[in-house]
Amino acid sequence: MSFEKFHDKYYKHLLLIPLALVIFSFIYLGIFYFSTGDFFVKDISLAGGTSATISGNNFDLDKLQSDLGNKLEELSIKNIYDIVSMEQKAVVFETKTDGDTTKKILEEYLGYSLDEDNSSFEYTGSSLSSSFYKQLLIAVIFAFLLMSLVVFVQFRTFVPSGAVIFSAFADILMALVVVDLMGMKLSSAGIVAFLMLIGYSVDTDILLTTRLLKRGQGELNTKIYEAFKTGMTMTLTSILAIGFALVIVYSFSAVLSQIFTILLIGLVFDMLNTWLTNVSILKWYVLRRDKK
Repeated sequence: MSFEKFHDKYYKHLLLIPLALVIFSFIYLGIFYFSTGDFFVKDISLAGGTSATISGNNFDLDKLQSDLGNKLEELSIKNIYDIVSMEQKAVVFETKTDGDTTKKILEEYLGYSLDEDNSSFEYTGSSLSSSFYKQLLIAVIFAFLLMSLVVFVQFRTFVPSGAVIFSAFADILMALVVVDLMGMKLSSAGIVAFLMLIGYSVDTDILLTTRLLKRGQGELNTKIYEAFKTGMTMTLTSILAIGFALVIVYSFSAVLSQIFTILLIGLVFDMLNTWLTNVSILKWYVLRRDKK
């Protein structure tokens, strides 16, 4: 059986795969919310706390975590490496303990004073973090709503427009579940990454929808195949570029690392939702339309 015949026969069944993942995502996030009080774990930029960066190349992260874990609230420790030599350059401490207390505890443990030459401290209050978090969420919601409006204006038909919006929403939903499963603490940069993902998610969906809704210009499966070649080229190019960038920044920039990780996860799901979810809905819609 050729792929075209297989797809003609089973394209509606293939739609069950992403639908099952969406249902699982809703269930998982519901359980996560009732157990933690939120849909993801926030880092100090969104929850408030102290970030201390201390220069040095002889830190043992496991020992630091063991010795200081019961002194600093919700302590998280990360290494910063030189991108070329991979030599440890500094260590970042993140904790919900206030800045002065954190500095005092670290100085007592390390046995020397921390100043602007060998360290840096940043403290964010919980009220400020909460306000910033709400503003970021509002920005994401508005961006999604405006994207939806543009899609509806462009296609002016409920089913194709709804398919594009559903696929973009599924990308974000599934990526968020993977972020939770990885135990990643989302920062403000992570929220921005989800904002960027909205744009990445709709480009191939709009390409596919535009080509399939045009009457004529070849058989439906041919148009799907041509859109697939172009769309996959776009997505795989983005995945390779982001993946390469992630490898470079992973060891020395937590902010960029989180952005690229979320985008990479979202693009992988975008392939699934575009070429299973969106293409199945559009194929069903176009076949019904052309029969009228």
